[in-house]
Amino acid sequence: MENKKSFEQLLQELEQIVKELEAKDIQLEMAIKKYQEGIELAKLSYKMLEDANALIMKKAEEKDE
Repeated sequence: MENKKSFEQLLQELEQIVKELEAKDIQLEMAIKKYQEGIELAKLSYKMLEDANALIMKKAEEKDE
């Protein structure tokens, strides 16, 4: 899955999914689908954070040399 969205966009979509899952009138099938979408968004967001952290650590190490 290719991701062209920003971290902020992913987070916004994830927040929307959480709101939908908190709704009392959501059907089970839709809840499962939204949950799976949320998991994928969370994974993408986490990967972006890991990549950003790795870049920061690399730059910090280069600066120290």
